[in-house]
Amino acid sequence: MHLDVDAIRAQIPALKSGSARFDAPGGTQTPQPVIDAVAEALAHPLANRGHLTEGERNAEDIVLAARRAMGDLLGTDPDTVAFGRSATQLTYDLARTLAKDWGPGDEVVVTRLDHDANIRPWVQAAEAVGATVRWADFDPGTGELAPERIGDLLSPRTRLVAVTAASNLLGTRPDIPAVAEAAHGAGALLHVDAVHFASHATVDLAALGADTLVCSPYKFLGPHLGVLTGRAALLKSLRPDKLLPSADAVPERFELGTLPYELLAGVRAAVDFLAGFVPGTGTDGRRARLVASFAAIEAHEEALRERMEVGLSQADGVTVYSRAARRTPTLLFTVAGHAPADVSRHLAGHGVDAPAGSFYALEASRHLGLGNGGGVRVGLAPYSSAEDVDRLLEALAVLE
Repeated sequence: MHLDVDAIRAQIPALKSGSARFDAPGGTQTPQPVIDAVAEALAHPLANRGHLTEGERNAEDIVLAARRAMGDLLGTDPDTVAFGRSATQLTYDLARTLAKDWGPGDEVVVTRLDHDANIRPWVQAAEAVGATVRWADFDPGTGELAPERIGDLLSPRTRLVAVTAASNLLGTRPDIPAVAEAAHGAGALLHVDAVHFASHATVDLAALGADTLVCSPYKFLGPHLGVLTGRAALLKSLRPDKLLPSADAVPERFELGTLPYELLAGVRAAVDFLAGFVPGTGTDGRRARLVASFAAIEAHEEALRERMEVGLSQADGVTVYSRAARRTPTLLFTVAGHAPADVSRHLAGHGVDAPAGSFYALEASRHLGLGNGGGVRVGLAPYSSAEDVDRLLEALAVLE
């Protein structure tokens, strides 16, 4: 399946700035249909959700459409899709809720591969109730997180395993179904951070084996907010802290305050935009079109990743840390004799946006021996081009 990159790029106004953008892991640029959907929502009457006035009906329709869109994207029931300010906020809220049933002697497993948003909420929730935290390490030489690393830490006292579906620092994609099988075999829940993963591959909650999962639409061409989903039976059993008069139904019980209706309109538009990447699938259901689109995205990004890796392997003094067998098109590298921040500054001077740091994957950066400073991260998106990759390599070639 071919991805028409030129057609995609033509609908993203920010790309007219001319920079070769490799900062997509931190947030993608916004397509015009998403911008239009946000503006359209704001240009019409809006009120608290209901069925009486036009504003109430508009808000209700926007929320339900966004839930259906994310249900299709994540392969989950729309009635289990909750929205929040960010994936971090939703994970904190979920951790505090689950920890109500934890206590001394209970155990929680986290990994050093993860973004801190899938570490610290669980660590702090466990510490607050006297539960024990166990750490799964990844192989710093390969970037791999083998399921056995997690399996060896499980016990009858394990209450939850938290793991990323794809590392935002290295791109590593652990075998989540295998981790799920091990966690469930021990009687534990599995929480999956799919923030980076959902930008590059088809998500299917049941196939992953996740009990709960979070992602962020601004990583896949949408607005800035977070999404939580999970098994319906589990979500219905949880009692998060909430205001007394607020709705007690799922998913509303997980949503604090009034939702950002205009951003939810943008979420629906972003999913529809993604679903239209492959010609000839327009009569299929949206889920089927999304699966086809992500197959095309993966093929496009994989080819560019290989092009980038070949070029980096030929560059003087470059060490690439992203070496896992299965990974997203996200590479972390350093250049001998140059601080990562200086390399990033040099690239920016040549019209190449490639940030440096640990990108909140602090444990991973330290485990790689890179300390808090990390490295230079280059990540691809559906709108990335071969010309972008060549500009990156050309700019590195003149680094002094």
